[in-house]
Amino acid sequence: MTIEEHYIESVKKQLSYYKLLGEKTFNQLEEDQLFWKPNEESNSIAILVQHLNGNMLSRFTNFLSEDGEKKWRNRDEEFDDIIKSKEDLMLKWEEGWTCVFKAVDQITKENFDTIIYVRNIGHSIIEAINRQLMHYAYHIGQIVFIGKVIATNWTYLSIPKGQTKSYNQEKFEKPKQLGHFTDEFLDG
Repeated sequence: MTIEEHYIESVKKQLSYYKLLGEKTFNQLEEDQLFWKPNEESNSIAILVQHLNGNMLSRFTNFLSEDGEKKWRNRDEEFDDIIKSKEDLMLKWEEGWTCVFKAVDQITKENFDTIIYVRNIGHSIIEAINRQLMHYAYHIGQIVFIGKVIATNWTYLSIPKGQTKSYNQEKFEKPKQLGHFTDEFLDG
């Protein structure tokens, strides 16, 4: 496997992991909780999903050939209360992620040197994807935090509080191996 192929495989796993964290959060909440915000200056989970959707569609539509900040994008509107139901939220969520994965699937060893522009600033494929991966992790972290604050019975999404020692013990009892940290979450 080439370094380019390895990078893309790793990115797909990391993107899938963050998508899963969002979905595991949504599944722990009542519909009205998706629209809760602590004050008028804050974002609800629904608004964060709206923003992620707009960003994903803008950045990854024609990823290899067009600037990532599309003329049709209205970023300011992404922070308005547009989503009105959990069904709408899930449709926006899936639409954005479908666009991301479709674009990442089009990256090959042959086009890996393509320069990706965002607001006329050139990025390598790695820079462009890392930029978005970090942006998505940032907002999904916000989604998880909001979910954890308002859920009545929160189920941990990674190592539960107070269980690090037993988790690590289980890991170190196994022989060293190659793998990706997301494998246990995505395969389970």
